[in-house]
Amino acid sequence: MSRYALQGTTSRDLLTWNGRVLVHDNPAEMEFLFAGDVQVIPCPRSIPPEQTLPIRFHPQLAAVRWPLRREDFRCPT
Repeated sequence: MSRYALQGTTSRDLLTWNGRVLVHDNPAEMEFLFAGDVQVIPCPRSIPPEQTLPIRFHPQLAAVRWPLRREDFRCPT
């Protein structure tokens, strides 16, 4: 399975939480969730799985239903 990571466009550093690289298997979902000064890149193969954290387990995304449903993010009119 492919893994994708977030990279700061200026710093070129991979985004982490508690020292673990944030990853996800769907680059389109990452781009949807993380707007701003980051880009989605293939996770370097040199980073072992135990040094990564799937974004679905990030505490600030605990309320997100997986698989991601974009309609959950629409503002009511």
